[in-house]
Amino acid sequence: ESAGPSKDRKLTPRITSTAKALFGIYLLLTVACAASYFAAGMSVFDAICHAFSTVAIGGFSTHDASLGHYEQNRVLLVSSVFMLLSAINFGLHFIALQRRSVRVYARDSETAFFVTVIASAAIVVCCLLLTTETLSFEDSVIHGLFQTISIATTTGFTTQDFSVWPLFLPILLLILSFMGGCVGSTGGGMKAMRILLIFRQGMRELRQLLHPNAVIPLKLDARRVQTEVISAVWSFFAVYMFCFVLIWLALLATNLDFISAFSAVVATMNNLGPGLGEVTNNYGAVSEPGKLILCLAMLMGRLEVFTLLVLLTPAFWRH
Repeated sequence: ESAGPSKDRKLTPRITSTAKALFGIYLLLTVACAASYFAAGMSVFDAICHAFSTVAIGGFSTHDASLGHYEQNRVLLVSSVFMLLSAINFGLHFIALQRRSVRVYARDSETAFFVTVIASAAIVVCCLLLTTETLSFEDSVIHGLFQTISIATTTGFTTQDFSVWPLFLPILLLILSFMGGCVGSTGGGMKAMRILLIFRQGMRELRQLLHPNAVIPLKLDARRVQTEVISAVWSFFAVYMFCFVLIWLALLATNLDFISAFSAVVATMNNLGPGLGEVTNNYGAVSEPGKLILCLAMLMGRLEVFTLLVLLTPAFWRH
C-alpha cells in the first residue's frame, strides 16, 4: 500500500514485531465484535461469521437480507461501531492501547477528518430521510447512520434498499465510498489520507493566490509534508480516476445503462459491493465481458492501481 506521509512511521523496531502487533489488534477486534454481536442477539455461528465480515470490511452475510435480517437496532449499532473501528488505522489502535489513551485518535489528522466527513454525511442523510418522510424518526436515525457508515467504509452491509432513497442520497453514499477507510485499515477506496492531502493542498494554493510572496508549507500532524509525497498522491488520484473513466466506458460498451455502469465501477474499484440500477442486489444482469471487466476493477481497487499496472508493464517482466 502506497499510503502517503505515514508510511515511514514504525510501530516497533522490527517488521516481524509490527506484523505481530497488527495481527493482535485484528484478532482483538474480531473477538470483541463477535462477542458484541452475540450479546446483541445473534447466534454464535452468525456472530462469528459477521465478525469476520465486519472487521475485514467484507460486507458478506449469512442471510440474503444482510443485516436487515435482524430487526434489532442494537445489532446495527454494534456493526456501526466496529465498521468504524476497522476502517481506522490499525497502527493507531496499537498506539492507543500502548499509551492507554484515546487522545491519539483526536490528535490524528486523518482520523479526525475521516470521522468528521462520515458524521457530516450521516447528519445530511438522516435529516433528508426525516424531512421527506421516507422513514420514521427512529428508523431515519438508525438506518441513516448505519447505511452511511457501511457505504463510507466500503463494508457494504445493507438494511434498506438505499437506491430508492430520495433526492441525491444514493449518489452521495456512493461518492463517500471513494474515500473508503484510513491508511493501514482494511477499508477500500482511495483512503482518507489522500483525500485529506488533496484538500489541504487545494486550500494551500488558494492562500498562496491571496499572498503570492508568502511561504506556506503543507503540514500534517505538525510535520511538513514533502513535495514528493504530494506528487505521489496527485499521481495516484489522476491514474485512479483515469482507470475509473476507462472502465466505466468499457462497461457502457457492454450495453449496461449509464447509472448501473457508473455504480458498478464505483462499487468494484472501491471494494464496496452494492450499487444502483441493475447491480443493486447482485451482478447477475451484467454480461460475461462486463463481469471480466469488473474483475479487473476489483483487483485494481484492492491492489491500489499502481501495483496491478506495474505487473501489466512489459518492462517489469524484462527486468
